[in-house]
Amino acid sequence: MNTHVSPRRGKELLRADRAYRSGGLTARLIARAPAGLFHRMLDRIDSGLDYGTIEGHLPDGSVRLLGGRGKGPAAVVHLHHWASLVRLALSGSVGWYRAWERGEWSSPDPVPLFDLFMRNGEALGDVGRAHGPWRWLNKIVHALRRNDRRGARRNIHAHYDLGNDFYRLWLDAGMNYSSALFLKPDQTLEEAQIAKVDAILDRLDLRSGSRLLEIGCGWGALGERAVERHDVLYTGITLSPSQAEIADARLHAIDLSQRSRVEICDYRDARGPYDAIASVEMVEAVGEAYWPAYLDAIARLLRPGGKAAIQYILINDALFERYTASSDFIQAYIFPGGCLISESRFRALAEARGLAWGDVRRFGSDYAETLCQWRKRFDAAVEAGQLPAGFDGRFVRLWRYYLQYCEGGFRGGGIDVAQVTLEKTA
Repeated sequence: MNTHVSPRRGKELLRADRAYRSGGLTARLIARAPAGLFHRMLDRIDSGLDYGTIEGHLPDGSVRLLGGRGKGPAAVVHLHHWASLVRLALSGSVGWYRAWERGEWSSPDPVPLFDLFMRNGEALGDVGRAHGPWRWLNKIVHALRRNDRRGARRNIHAHYDLGNDFYRLWLDAGMNYSSALFLKPDQTLEEAQIAKVDAILDRLDLRSGSRLLEIGCGWGALGERAVERHDVLYTGITLSPSQAEIADARLHAIDLSQRSRVEICDYRDARGPYDAIASVEMVEAVGEAYWPAYLDAIARLLRPGGKAAIQYILINDALFERYTASSDFIQAYIFPGGCLISESRFRALAEARGLAWGDVRRFGSDYAETLCQWRKRFDAAVEAGQLPAGFDGRFVRLWRYYLQYCEGGFRGGGIDVAQVTLEKTA
């Protein structure tokens, strides 16, 4: 009799329940208040919806239409318990996710709702952000997950070492875990991911023998393409053993001279110089406190006149201070220690280090499409029973929510993805 039980996978992410506060008993107690209190809360949401509508089916049996003053998505939300609104008010998106997981609200399609909250982010103000002690408690927990050398390894492990067998199920064939670039309406995800990689490489003036460093090499798609296209001397660094295993194997299969390599190495410990540097959606994992160290590394590792091509996720500068005042659902449950980029702040830090900022290209709508395709592939794998052993229903629901949450954010426009070229001027 086989008594082997697969270890639970994703438990490091799900442990956020123990650390982050969502209102808990307080929310359930406040939810006993007269319904009028919650209708006033809905009035506040209504006043901030300049674009789009929410059709709310409420616990008291009533139906309310919020917004409707400007064109935008139409969301349908069923509030099964007033505690869902209380959790949102107390703990922002962390509380809203916890309420969803507990069945306190539902929607036939949450993407338009997440789109609306991001699209109307400035007008909504602190609606959807944590308040009072919950704000500070969650901010403290987030700060404890900072990306010093030890913390960075722990945070990367929690997300990226969920297993190559897991990511292979729903990413493209090249295993690119970043936004694709759809240059034509009929492009496949695989084609659009290659277009994204080529757009990064085209920024770097590569030629045969160029020394190329990739900070955060993922599963090796960019390194493989760079060696094939340009015959470069490639070095990829990552903190994920799972990624390094795949990336190294891919390079060895095409680089017969064995001049390219993948290392498990913190960017702060890398040694140069390099002619060019690529970094695709790695800087969001660094954290605001370590932006200077990240840019110091690029400036130190690049030869004079060398170029770095960075793909990064940014948040509207008008939302940045409220965003960083606590922690959101993504920071709590998906990317511990992470922080989206304030482009103006990040650019100022880069230029102060002699890195000229130029040729910015934004393509947030392409990220929304990428996330939509990832979710369809993920759902298909779950439906077909292909998900590896160890992932339970709670994790599946979390992952689906994450993909929907991010898709809505990019559709709403308050977050975006961009590529930029940094050139070392001295």
